[in-house]
Amino acid sequence: MPSIFTRIINRELPGHIVAEDEQYIAFLDIMPLVPGHVLVVPKKEVDYIFDLDEDTLSGLMLFARKVAHAMEKVISCRRIGVAVIGLEVPHVHVHLVPMQTMDDLNFTRPKLKTAAEELKAMAEKIRSAFNQ
Repeated sequence: MPSIFTRIINRELPGHIVAEDEQYIAFLDIMPLVPGHVLVVPKKEVDYIFDLDEDTLSGLMLFARKVAHAMEKVISCRRIGVAVIGLEVPHVHVHLVPMQTMDDLNFTRPKLKTAAEELKAMAEKIRSAFNQ
């Protein structure tokens, strides 16, 4: 059965997409740690990041860097934190989290419940910065 991320990639489920190319996609986490929390995903469904071939792994990180730069243009933060947990969804994904403090990258904290309108507006801001 396809992962939830594959279903977003295939447009079977909605996603607040901020960037996309032939191999990768980035979309907002609907249960973010902080506003603007983005997931960067290879379109090829692989469960574990270190099972990716070298080209896909390096391409994923280069794509994530482009997304992070776009995020920095529109989100006030000290840094964009990067995390790869890999237990939540069996599809490789990199978390890009706008950070003011180290605690912003604490995955044991309760997640935010964000209205669809807010997610849509944030996605549009990041997408416009990515496309500049």
